[in-house]
Amino acid sequence: MIKAVRVHEAGPPEVMQIEEIDLPTPKEGEVLVRNHAIGVNFIDVYHRSGAYAAPLPFIPGNEAAGEVIELGSRVKDIKVGDRVAYLANLGAYAQARAVEAERVVKLPKSISYETGAAMLLKGLTAQYLLRQTHKVKKGDRILVHAAAGGTGLILCQWAKALGAHVIGTVGSQDKAKLAKKAGAKDVILYREEDFVTRVKEITKGKLCDVVYDGVGRATFPASLDCLRPFGMFVSFGSASGPIQAFNIGLLSQKGSLYATRPSLFTYTADAKDMQKMARDLIRVVANGTVEIPTTTRPLNDVVAVHRALEARETTGATVLLP
Repeated sequence: MIKAVRVHEAGPPEVMQIEEIDLPTPKEGEVLVRNHAIGVNFIDVYHRSGAYAAPLPFIPGNEAAGEVIELGSRVKDIKVGDRVAYLANLGAYAQARAVEAERVVKLPKSISYETGAAMLLKGLTAQYLLRQTHKVKKGDRILVHAAAGGTGLILCQWAKALGAHVIGTVGSQDKAKLAKKAGAKDVILYREEDFVTRVKEITKGKLCDVVYDGVGRATFPASLDCLRPFGMFVSFGSASGPIQAFNIGLLSQKGSLYATRPSLFTYTADAKDMQKMARDLIRVVANGTVEIPTTTRPLNDVVAVHRALEARETTGATVLLP
């Protein structure tokens, strides 16, 4: 038997219950991973609350890192004892889980389990945002909302390494320090300042090439006013609630803008694409270009962790230790 977090009905954090379940058996093409660390992401809140429908009951969580302890049939290139991280739909909030071998990424010894558990979902999100959705190049001016969050800190570091002028919005002085350390050249305290006015001041009216927005309702449509003509608005999350009633005519009025709502699970739908993206991510983490700041909490604290996440009280990535 193993310990796992289960959700029997959608609702607040308290609907998550820690239960004992049978140790899974890997099927054909799967490996069994004993989780050493489990990543926590805002998408877990969407699943738990019912904002994203999931079949009940379910075990939350999309990523973790650990040791391969058993192989299903027809598994190649992975062996028992390998250190791995994985990104897969639901099931990670447990002491062990069976996962498709093609969704498993081998971890070099230089990357800890805690980092491995925290880096795939947020790091691969940063990878497609910076390297595919809008290919950031030297001299680009970019605006990152929630710059001290888990994905935001990765975006700041990686974008700076690519030569971009990074502007970040944050909610407190402590978070401003984190964003600055991560590579944001300018930081805007959105609770105290109008971020559109500040962006215009910082850029001397030139505005930004791209806005990366994981916040949603609270930052829209003002984010569009931060973009130069032909700039790109990238909405990749809705921590403050979804954007309502998008009027596509705004894009014309504000400078022939582009807008997109990409999804990590579209970019990683093909396992070969996911592995290629993961190699790019592992490269910048292993060489120190990108650090993944993590806070660890025991799995038993999962309810309190979700409360803090929803209250936007967290910075960096939170990792559950089973």
